[in-house]
Amino acid sequence: MGRVSKLSIDEWAEVESRVLSGESIRAVAKSFEISESAVRKKIGAHNEISAQSAQVRTVAQKLAEAQDAVAKLPLRQQHVAVSLAEKLRNISNHLASAAEYGAATAHRMQAIAHAQIEKVSDTDPMESQEVLQGISALTRIANDSARMGVELLGATKNTAPPTEEKPRTRIDPSKLSIQAMKEILAAKNGR
Repeated sequence: MGRVSKLSIDEWAEVESRVLSGESIRAVAKSFEISESAVRKKIGAHNEISAQSAQVRTVAQKLAEAQDAVAKLPLRQQHVAVSLAEKLRNISNHLASAAEYGAATAHRMQAIAHAQIEKVSDTDPMESQEVLQGISALTRIANDSARMGVELLGATKNTAPPTEEKPRTRIDPSKLSIQAMKEILAAKNGR
């Protein structure tokens, strides 16, 4: 059994956040009075940290650019842009869920088709034409159900690996005018 960690879960989250934001492992380890090797062991190898850190910085830069672009829009267009971004995130989430359900349906249909294969005669498969037609129909349903998930996997093949849940992008209120914030809050509250 391993040793009990000197840091709490929240402290480890802060360690990871600081390292991913570009702070050196040595400096972070020193501030928490732990070894550099403990940090590397807990949050991954150095090359992984460097790659993740670069990715975090790239995403942060894109978010900052997007926030600046939104802040430069007229007030009404700021609200429209924020609302459209929210709709696009929702569409993406719903399509991902639909693909997940489709994959589950495909799995179930293939399992049923597989169970039916036992009914096919090994000596004369054509005797079992009705069963074969049923298996064929179930397989077609399974393939159709899986199509969206397969297409999504193909579309994301050359991008970052999927995560369990993508964090929602937030607009920095300090980048928006007071009037824009009032309009966004009023729209969100249905006024």
